[in-house]
Amino acid sequence: MGTNEMSAFGVGPDEEEIYRHFLRNPGTPADDIQLLLHTDPKSAQVALDRLCRLGLLRASGQLISPMDPDIALGRLMDIRLHELHQELQRVTQFRHVIDGLRAEQGLRSACRHGIEQLEDLDQVRGRIADLAFFARDEILSVEPYTELQPENVEQARPLDLRCLRRGVRIRSVVLRKALDHGPTVGYLRELVSHGALIRVAEDITERILVYDRRIAMVPVDPADTSRGALLAHEGGLVANIIALFEKIWDQAEDLPMGTDAADDTASRGLSQTEQRVLVLMCSVGKDEAGARELGVSVRTYRRHVADLMRVLGAASRAQAALLARERGWI
Repeated sequence: MGTNEMSAFGVGPDEEEIYRHFLRNPGTPADDIQLLLHTDPKSAQVALDRLCRLGLLRASGQLISPMDPDIALGRLMDIRLHELHQELQRVTQFRHVIDGLRAEQGLRSACRHGIEQLEDLDQVRGRIADLAFFARDEILSVEPYTELQPENVEQARPLDLRCLRRGVRIRSVVLRKALDHGPTVGYLRELVSHGALIRVAEDITERILVYDRRIAMVPVDPADTSRGALLAHEGGLVANIIALFEKIWDQAEDLPMGTDAADDTASRGLSQTEQRVLVLMCSVGKDEAGARELGVSVRTYRRHVADLMRVLGAASRAQAALLARERGWI
């Protein structure tokens, strides 16, 4: 039996084999189908009946005829897409499930005032990933970092870009001092190029995350984020956190964008050598040729390549080249 290519339409392997049999032999009796499937007559009849219900076969007396694949699969596709849409709606209505599971934990991590405590950094990161994935309208943030490490960018990029592609509005305020760090400002400008709204402030200490204006996250200790965070679900408290964000936002200035070629290279956080390596990665076949063109050893060239892949968050050179082109770096 071959691959069950029709499984995506809810058709099993035996059913697919029967349908293909009748496509090859239209208008033939169904008496010997059990021999084709090496099964009993009752099981074969069950499969035939289901194929008729799905609209893949049509019975006329003792003769069975197949429906045209374009018509039959088009109908099955509509049915399957409708089922998937309903399933997606059920999955996205996740809040009542979480509330029920939280209730099983008792009051250890959630209190009566709608405050949930996330006790360590891994828990915080996991919840941020969940909230970003399910965000529908807007994400607000105040983040007083002075620089982002490559691993921070690698973790944040897919979450941020996925939200922006879905039409989620992102507004963020960062420290002006972060503009002194090339990779950080490069990433921020990348987000702006995809539609994010980012402003800079001279002096902020608050750390705020708000999702869809209904859930807010703040650190337990702003000076030590490893101690965990508090997640607020209560309407009045979330409203006050949003008011604080809006005050900070109004006092901040838009992120400056580079205009000339030198500033553009700096905005990516790349040196002139790294810029040349990036171009060579996409234009020469072998490391030896790239190293010779750059005038360095193969080992040094490969180290530059590895650094660039880390900055881009790429798992392979091909992906690095694709990401660089998407961001307009080459």
